[in-house]
Amino acid sequence: MPMITVDLWEGRGVEEKSKLAQKITSVVSENIKCPESAVTIIFRDVPKHNWAIGGQLASEIFKEKVI
Repeated sequence: MPMITVDLWEGRGVEEKSKLAQKITSVVSENIKCPESAVTIIFRDVPKHNWAIGGQLASEIFKEKVI
């Protein structure tokens, strides 16, 4: 059934992703009336140097560690 892809800057931990997965699953399940077991979530960790905002690399915009 639903497949959700979440792109994040790399650096978040397993616990943070687990909590987010639980909340996303709950909201999707409630809103489209499907079993939670049908919700698939894929997390993709993207390095800041592979992410651009307004034509600038995030690694340049956010030189300090920002997660």
